[in-house]
Amino acid sequence: MRRGRIEEVLRKRWSGLALVVEEVKNPHNISAILRTADAAGLQYVYIVDPLGEGLNVNETISTGAEKWLTIKTFYSAKICFEELKRKGFRIAATALREDAVSIYDYDFTQRVAVVFGNEKNGVRKSTLKLADDIIKIPMRGMVQSLNVSVSAGIILFEAVRQRINASIKDPLPDEEVKKLLVRLK
Repeated sequence: MRRGRIEEVLRKRWSGLALVVEEVKNPHNISAILRTADAAGLQYVYIVDPLGEGLNVNETISTGAEKWLTIKTFYSAKICFEELKRKGFRIAATALREDAVSIYDYDFTQRVAVVFGNEKNGVRKSTLKLADDIIKIPMRGMVQSLNVSVSAGIILFEAVRQRINASIKDPLPDEEVKKLLVRLK
């Protein structure tokens, strides 16, 4: 029964939607982001961790989502993005800038990796320069920013909404599902 459920979930994962998290330090935030990534059907999460500090996950918040995800860590955004580009991804970094494209106008039906920055400074300026696109959640209130884990939830589920509405069929390759089944059993 458990193997069947794991396989069912893996076959619903998006192969063309990925998440990049740059220097998110707060255990609550990274845990909530991983939980959201799993719930949205992502398989791959890329962590940019220049200081090599590693993930500090709170399993009470993540509900163990990290066990079901493939998490790859890089010491630089440049190296991370090079790998994603080789796999055909566009890089869409989040930033509160006037020239950023609203997530409601952005095309998430393409192969895209969405980049979120740390709680205090957001995505690094040097990382923004490496991105293909800059996106933002339009704000209508006095407050002009959201918690990074809330932003991840809003943006990832907008991407999922667009993909479902466009009838995107984007499953993980069978070979990949088989490898993951061995690892996750």
